[in-house]
Amino acid sequence: MPRLTARFTLAATAAAFTAALAIAPGAPAQAGTLKWITSKTENAGDAQQLSMSWMVEQFKIRTAGKEDIKVFWGGSVAKDKEIPDFISGGAADMGDIITPYFPDKFPLNNAVGYFIPQPHSTIEIAELMQYWHRIYPQFDAELAKYNLKAIGFRPLESYGMICTKPIKSIEDFKGKRIRTYGFAYPAFVQALGATPVSMSTADAYEALQHGILDCSPIGPSLAHGWKYDEVAKYFIDIPIGASFGHMITMNLKVYNSLDPQVRAVLDGLGREYPMRYTVDLDVITKKILKGWKDKGVTVIHLPKEQFAKIGEFPAVKAVRAKWLEKAKAAGVPADEIAEDITSN
Repeated sequence: MPRLTARFTLAATAAAFTAALAIAPGAPAQAGTLKWITSKTENAGDAQQLSMSWMVEQFKIRTAGKEDIKVFWGGSVAKDKEIPDFISGGAADMGDIITPYFPDKFPLNNAVGYFIPQPHSTIEIAELMQYWHRIYPQFDAELAKYNLKAIGFRPLESYGMICTKPIKSIEDFKGKRIRTYGFAYPAFVQALGATPVSMSTADAYEALQHGILDCSPIGPSLAHGWKYDEVAKYFIDIPIGASFGHMITMNLKVYNSLDPQVRAVLDGLGREYPMRYTVDLDVITKKILKGWKDKGVTVIHLPKEQFAKIGEFPAVKAVRAKWLEKAKAAGVPADEIAEDITSN
């Protein structure tokens, strides 16, 4: 189990190391512009957009202006589910892969997505991903099959449920219609005694508005960004944990062709990125929670103890067993990784 402590010290060390590797003025380097594709909009003002903009700015600064990244915002080049193929095929140099959209293509890198709920925060999940990539070559190899290389990780925020009616105990979820996706969320919703409804994030607003859905799993930042808080006025704080969201991914051939100093700068920024993203996320989340008081959104906290036996539900256990089977076939110590995810 990797240590999930002293992360601010580690982040500071990584920043210092990256700065030391920054290209000095006059040092030889291959001039060029990397093309980054994303579905995020340029003016979103959320943690993803802010931290991406920081990374782009820092890349130019640390390469002494000899290298640059141009972001193609808002899905202008490729839609979310097209992005891996566009990067792999060379239509873009790098981009944001929304990992849960590809559980069969990237099962190892989707490990967290099979273990919902789990007890870790955003930065802790990022640290786990970095740790696994460092000690288990199979995680990199899974991406390399598609000419891809992960240079940074962006777990989503800790999730709860946003609902159209108050939920005052775990029993109140029974019979509710709850949005789901992937493998683990439908099983989790069944364990709550609710009905899973497969639906995209974009469609959930109208479904909540018109009573097709009663709840959706989501975090405060995303709930506000997608405007769910306009039509669902109860945020239920339950121990789902952070979802693993995105990998900042490069075309492997492009990555390997970079000047070693440029590659070192990118690697260093990738190590620093989760901390920058998490701080931005924390700041924004605090503002949202404060603003919710004025917008009439009520936050209801449910005791963690009520959810202690969710992992024993047959459907939840079956989803986890499915990942364990795939991971063992890939040659990683699946039980150890599962312990990393599920233990505090």
